[in-house]
Amino acid sequence: MGGPTRVAVVGAGLAGLAAGVALQEAGCRVELFERSRLLGGRTTSFTVDGQEVDNGQHVFLGCCTAFQDLVARLGLAGRVRLQERFDVRVYAPGRRPSRLRAAALPAPWHLAFGFLGYAELGWADRVRVATTLLALSRRTGDERPLAGWLRSHGQTDAGLAAFWKPFFVPALNAPLDRIAVGEAAFVVRTAFLADAGAARFGFLTVPLARLAEAAAERLEAVHLRTAVTGLERADSGSVTALCTADGRRLAFDAFVVAVPPDRLDRLAGDLGLPPLSGFASRPIVDVHLWHDRGTLGFDFAALLRSPVQWVFEKAPGYLCCSLSDAREVVEWPEDRLVDLGWSAVSGRVPQLAGASLVRGAATRSPDATYTAPAGVRRPGAATPARNVALAGAWTDTGWPDTMESAVRSGRAAAERLLVRRPARQEVGVA
Repeated sequence: MGGPTRVAVVGAGLAGLAAGVALQEAGCRVELFERSRLLGGRTTSFTVDGQEVDNGQHVFLGCCTAFQDLVARLGLAGRVRLQERFDVRVYAPGRRPSRLRAAALPAPWHLAFGFLGYAELGWADRVRVATTLLALSRRTGDERPLAGWLRSHGQTDAGLAAFWKPFFVPALNAPLDRIAVGEAAFVVRTAFLADAGAARFGFLTVPLARLAEAAAERLEAVHLRTAVTGLERADSGSVTALCTADGRRLAFDAFVVAVPPDRLDRLAGDLGLPPLSGFASRPIVDVHLWHDRGTLGFDFAALLRSPVQWVFEKAPGYLCCSLSDAREVVEWPEDRLVDLGWSAVSGRVPQLAGASLVRGAATRSPDATYTAPAGVRRPGAATPARNVALAGAWTDTGWPDTMESAVRSGRAAAERLLVRRPARQEVGVA
């Protein structure tokens, strides 16, 4: 090959950025195209009343190795907080705070002994949850609803409220009756049972935009506010150029398309991909609260039997409340969401007794995650066009729609193009 291949990446979310970085590191010249003014897609940051906030509190687990590797490659390893072991503070209504903490033992004993000290469950429920986790880990490809399966395995209202709902609803951004048993089994095997450190919580200590910016700086060129409206395909089946909303035709050797399924259907409908119209999006809402009480002394905590599943202390006096499976509230006005968040947190966290809310804001992600219709397999990186690869957290990476899935999809797309890299062509702008 007579020089590095020119590659266009459409979509500046985490998947597109991961693909771009991998291709650039492999010697390609990568240009990134994004229709919005922001980098990062669903993992970005913006300013609210002079305060930079993330569009949602994104966490990763110790098992998310691809995401952690990307963070390290981009020089941000020192900006990550990762637990030494799985340890969650839990606030239940009318009770003192409790903890669910893994023991310093190999898997699966680390959790088995951890449940022994979990005060939110009685002894019988602790045993039921532990044995059901083991039974669930053996289920693969089971599309039955998780809620019914758990009931059939003896899970009580207490067990659902104290363990299954606070951990699995946020993990898969869906109610238990819309989570497939096989999806939950993957979480159990990968996060809870594979390794004693797999379920540790981690998060960036800088705004998410820093991650996106660090990735974009590695690329040849970045075109923000540049909507790609179509791909031009030659008689040979390969794609030769992309078309932009401002009327340009830009030729490249290869393409990564890292956009949501609904947009992909419109952008690349003639690539011979299976229909994507059945994919459904699920929303997440985050409520940002600034209060006058200062530091509360925890990084994050779970709220049981609450519309707010998790609360994160981003800085002294600043909390971020996460509401997964937010279909019922995503269209609420901001002041109502702020009231909901503050009522949930101030009424549950003892340190906030008598505190005053200084100001609040809400960020909504109506399309936070995507799920395929029942029985439909998500597409992988390969497409019928040999020089076009797909990326996206929603694609078939073996993982649910998460930051880890996004990075894995981007790297899979890059690998696909590098393996099938076409001979170099003369390229330019028409």
